[in-house]
Amino acid sequence: MKTSSNKISIVKASGEVAQFSLAKLKKSLKRTGADDDVIEHILEMVEEELYEGITTKEIYNRAFALLKKKKRVLASKYKLKKAIYELGPTGFPFEHFIGTILKFSGYEVTVGAILQGECVEHEIDVLAHKNNETTVVECKFHSERGLVCNVKIPLYIHSRYIDVKNYWNTFKKHETTLTQGWVVTNTRFTQDAVQYGNCAGLYLLSWDYPSGNSLKDIIDRLGLYPITVSTLLTNREKQFLLNRDVVLCRELIKDDFYLDHLGVSEVRKKRILAEIGQLCDS
Repeated sequence: MKTSSNKISIVKASGEVAQFSLAKLKKSLKRTGADDDVIEHILEMVEEELYEGITTKEIYNRAFALLKKKKRVLASKYKLKKAIYELGPTGFPFEHFIGTILKFSGYEVTVGAILQGECVEHEIDVLAHKNNETTVVECKFHSERGLVCNVKIPLYIHSRYIDVKNYWNTFKKHETTLTQGWVVTNTRFTQDAVQYGNCAGLYLLSWDYPSGNSLKDIIDRLGLYPITVSTLLTNREKQFLLNRDVVLCRELIKDDFYLDHLGVSEVRKKRILAEIGQLCDS
């Protein structure tokens, strides 16, 4: 008699062991916009190949391959979390990515600003201005799966934010008021990190927090996908584009001459632009 899939133990990227959840896999597939028939087919195929101790990476790879066969744009959406990790190994492309998301949300943005604090100077990842108010954004990027942001991160960033705020709001040449500090990560916050951030008045943004307006929600809602979601671009091509601050699919559509610099054939260029164009419009 076959063991129920929900009784199968799986191994997460962190090494933590958990029970496999068919409902969670179904939810992640549904986010791609795949229709019910496609989702049910993939669930059946994945369920048949489950075994005790299977890793989440193996499950992901199988589901991704099946989606890719059906429709590349669905596979691109499904790999969003992995694509964010691919913005590494340094944190700068992620900072630029967050800055670009803020630009599309109406902010005037500077990535990598040096600001004077009341006590010392600070290098700020992203400085954003809107409606006579200024926000300082600190990004915590993890290139390895399974890592999380614990309470030490918002504690440290809050002290820097207060130092900058105390100077900014007393310096007459500043035409805006510094009103908010953000902490943004591509992974997750621990519960005590969330508790401290909320208590201290920091805005926390992670892959899955806050609910309904998390990083993944914002990307899907605004269609601001990183170029690393492409299933057609090679790793070398993605790195070439990232090194030239082309982080979003939307930017590549606008500046497609970069594909010519890479020596991409006209036929392949059309396929790449069609893939990311469909993704941005979906």
